[in-house]
Amino acid sequence: MSTTARKATSGSPRIVARGLRKEFVDISRQAQVVALSNIDLDIGEDEFLTILGPSGCGKSTLLNIIAGFEHATDGEVRLDGQTIRDPGPDRGVVFQEYALFPWLNVVQNIEFGLRERGVPKAERKVRVTRQISAVGLDGFEDRFPQELSGGMRQRVALARVLVNDPKILLMDEPFAALDAQTRTIMQTELLRVWSAERRTALFVTHNIEEAVLLGDRLVVMTARPGRIKEIVNVKLPRPRDVTSAEFNEIRRYVASLLESEVQTAFASMQAGKNAQS
Repeated sequence: MSTTARKATSGSPRIVARGLRKEFVDISRQAQVVALSNIDLDIGEDEFLTILGPSGCGKSTLLNIIAGFEHATDGEVRLDGQTIRDPGPDRGVVFQEYALFPWLNVVQNIEFGLRERGVPKAERKVRVTRQISAVGLDGFEDRFPQELSGGMRQRVALARVLVNDPKILLMDEPFAALDAQTRTIMQTELLRVWSAERRTALFVTHNIEEAVLLGDRLVVMTARPGRIKEIVNVKLPRPRDVTSAEFNEIRRYVASLLESEVQTAFASMQAGKNAQS
């Protein structure tokens, strides 16, 4: 079921992280905090990798380093052999917050990046129209964000990233704020779009079922400082049945890996509170 190997599932890795360490200063305590430690990870071309771990374990920090938003204290991340130092159009990021411009309608929000890059109007129209259909927003082109449901807003955010045709799709708990039913719909939509336009995807989540449902492999991280505890291969056919015995066997195994890490994270949080009181 599982492996501690850091290698991608097949072929040459598209993303390679070696010896990653990230430290930051906790201003309130005037102390140095280690967020990530000794992260070695290969992510393959067209692979869907999910990352799971307790709060504060550095999941989002790892994603932000790959996105180029943050720099590692030590180690490096390479994309197609090139060291990542800054953000770039080859990496599209979808956040938990929709981050849409409220004064722009659906079409204008989706085409914003293309317009900023100087893509001709005719090409923008073709690409935006295709992406709107891909995420199921036909008929909502002229709506503004405040006129859309949470799920529809997240579809716009996803389309805005995909229309730029990034090599890498980075998602930081994009469905966490959605209700259970909408979340299920968005998971299905994401897998449909990913299957049609295969690309490397990295998905951060707190939800075990979501991680097993989406991932080719599932990275389980330790409590802070975040390390890779284990990588679980999810060798289940798609679409996956969350009620099947095989699915729930993997879910229970991942839950067992996380249990001690969640307890450690909670104890550390309580200790921090006691130190401040």
